[in-house]
Amino acid sequence: MTKISDWQSFPHPSEAFQFPGEALHAAWPELHRGDCEPFPDRDRVVALQPDNSDPEATAQMLQDAWRSFHAGNFAQAVEFGLKAGDCGFSVANKACGIYADYLEDDDDRKIAIYQDGIARAEAAIRQFPEDPNAHYFHAFLLGRYSQCISITQALAQGVGGKIKASLTHALELEPNHAEAHTALGLYHAEIIDKVGKLVGSMTYGASADKAMTHFKKALELTPSAPIAHLEYGNGLYLLFGDKRLDESNQAYADAAAFDPHDAMQALDIEYARSSLDYEN
Repeated sequence: MTKISDWQSFPHPSEAFQFPGEALHAAWPELHRGDCEPFPDRDRVVALQPDNSDPEATAQMLQDAWRSFHAGNFAQAVEFGLKAGDCGFSVANKACGIYADYLEDDDDRKIAIYQDGIARAEAAIRQFPEDPNAHYFHAFLLGRYSQCISITQALAQGVGGKIKASLTHALELEPNHAEAHTALGLYHAEIIDKVGKLVGSMTYGASADKAMTHFKKALELTPSAPIAHLEYGNGLYLLFGDKRLDESNQAYADAAAFDPHDAMQALDIEYARSSLDYEN
């Protein structure tokens, strides 16, 4: 594992993203509308680990891990998630993925972080096969990892098929998982962009229509989530190029216009705004 102590800090003020005490529970539905993660209370811990000897303490550790995540302290979120044991997989995997995607500059360290997370996700799938986010974060991390390696490597490792299988399973378990819809839309779009419509359709079952269906479902479920608009814009460009560039730019503008609810959204919005500034 890469040294978490060396991870960079969240580069923006985070006072607005603190959720002490009951504030976390009150904000939870909005914060987790996209990933459908259940609130980590005692009942959640017992559901995951019926033999947990101290579910109250584990629940508190998980809540503190998510507080750290939402405030942008991704290293601490991973550490607390790991201390919470096997049921800390969601927060540890989401935190490491967001950190590596936005804040890690070194490609080798980025890949190592993704690989650590993928291994945890594979273990979570084995232990919690009926949990949607065990499958979703596996796909999420594989997708980010695949963007760091060559298409040849990704094809040789069967990454695309693994991503599709995990996202499909996540959506079978939770049809309203907006982030999984976004990711599956992006999967179809990236396959078509990499190998073309014919090979993409025949070999991977990818299609522009399927991509658009998933993007639109995600936007319907989470209309105020910057990432849903951001990836929709990416998908439009991958699928249609300059033919729908104005719509792609508008999706980025929509993402950039939101006020963030937590550190992850702040990073999504910052990326959208910086991309628009670059285009201009």
